[in-house]
Amino acid sequence: MAQVLGFLTKPTDPNLLVGTETHDDAGVYRLTPDIALVQTVDFFPPVVDDPFIYGQIAAANALSDVYAMGGTPITALNLVGYPDDKLEMSWLGRILQGGAERCAAAQCTIVGGHTIRDAEIKFGLSVTGTVHPDRILTNATAQPGDVLVLTKPLGTGFVTTASKRGICPPDLLQAACASMVTLNRAGSEAACAIGVHAMTDITGFGLLGHALEMAEGSNVSITLRLSSLPLLEGIEQIDVRKCQTRGSKSNREYTQPFTVIPTNGDAVRAEFLFDPQTSGGLLISVPAERVDALMQKLTQAATPAAAIIGTVHPRGSHALTIANE
Repeated sequence: MAQVLGFLTKPTDPNLLVGTETHDDAGVYRLTPDIALVQTVDFFPPVVDDPFIYGQIAAANALSDVYAMGGTPITALNLVGYPDDKLEMSWLGRILQGGAERCAAAQCTIVGGHTIRDAEIKFGLSVTGTVHPDRILTNATAQPGDVLVLTKPLGTGFVTTASKRGICPPDLLQAACASMVTLNRAGSEAACAIGVHAMTDITGFGLLGHALEMAEGSNVSITLRLSSLPLLEGIEQIDVRKCQTRGSKSNREYTQPFTVIPTNGDAVRAEFLFDPQTSGGLLISVPAERVDALMQKLTQAATPAAAIIGTVHPRGSHALTIANE
């Protein structure tokens, strides 16, 4: 995308508070001294067979970008690509119902949308939220001494791939779906209440890709502890090395030049660093003295995970270091 964005003229509007420079989760535009709009869009083909759950996942995934900026979603537009000449419209109806259910849970109003005929099903949302201009959270403000906390387990890419191949145990798929449909609202509210330095959500670039964006945007180095990564319950039932997608390979290639990975580490566990996530958790960079308070709030809110997975350091020779312990 960096190559594509190079064709665009850089905006000079002083009210554009967050643009594309730091590869953040959403754009932020100031309307008044007290109100800024948070805007994002995301859509993708089905990751599960159940149309209602697919709709829920797609909506939770799109809403997450607003939460990652410390914002509150207020309105959404449906985006649909659908082969109506091949599939019954009832299937699309269930997708839209799933998306509407998650938007209702987020107290976000669907105000319309756009549908096109497509050879492949695609669904997602364009979401608008609000945030105070002085309280925006970005991925580019992590500080040395911070502790990194993750709010959902990893492995959804492996699980959905295994499901498509017919080799995923039902209980594992259920656990993955439960995580993916969970809104990042509670995690975002906890982070905002505590006062954290930076935040992003973990999606297609995987944990390592999004951690790299945080390190580069903040001009810091990040250490992640391999043994501390939270994984989906029951993930050991599948061989994740046989459930990789092209995204895993792309994420590895993208992050490799910037990362130190020990050769004597757990090679299987390391694969979760690159696994593309759908509707993943929040990666929160919190001051060390506030991490206990954040963990308490996340636990009280019953987020899918509340794991301390790393630390932030002054910029060194590499942006990312993976530690075995």
